[in-house]
Amino acid sequence: MRTVITRMREDLAVIVARDPSIRTRAEALLHPALPAVWTHRVAHVLFTRGHRQTARLLAYLARAFTGGIEIHPGARLGRRVFIDHGAAVVIGETAEVGDDVTIFHQVTLGAVGWWKDGRREPGARRHPVVGDRVVLGTNAIVLGPVTVGHDALIGAGALVLGDVPPKARVMAPAAEIVSRPSAADREDADQLLRALATSGCW
Repeated sequence: MRTVITRMREDLAVIVARDPSIRTRAEALLHPALPAVWTHRVAHVLFTRGHRQTARLLAYLARAFTGGIEIHPGARLGRRVFIDHGAAVVIGETAEVGDDVTIFHQVTLGAVGWWKDGRREPGARRHPVVGDRVVLGTNAIVLGPVTVGHDALIGAGALVLGDVPPKARVMAPAAEIVSRPSAADREDADQLLRALATSGCW
């Protein structure tokens, strides 16, 4: 339990270090992701000691209290993991997250699906292993028993289905700026909108 308390202190300090909007530890106590990480530290200890129901209940309460940060109590979080903003983060049961990892909102460290995972050997890993000092950008999705190497950066909106080497950069395509539509294109768009509106597909 002493290790858990030490890590909880580090979790508090890393919020001050990495979030420019937070000036003090007292202010960091109100960071939306802190309750999720702290609750997970306790839930993981309970889970590994066989208190699965209690651990799952804590994870459920943390999810409800933090606006949707869902960390399975079986997942392993390293030291100084920083979840920025925190909304809609999902970390699966067999995921492993290294030290000094930064996770932005809407990140998923998930499995590929029951239709494939059901065929794995019992106890086989289904979720990613994320190395130290990795940055996972907003809405990054990493699925399956893949490995993301140390110091890698997974950009916003990227979908990762295979291993990522250390120090690699994985980027989703950037949005394309298109020219202003012509009068004919606008007329086609207006007709489509009218059709959708009259069919009730709002």
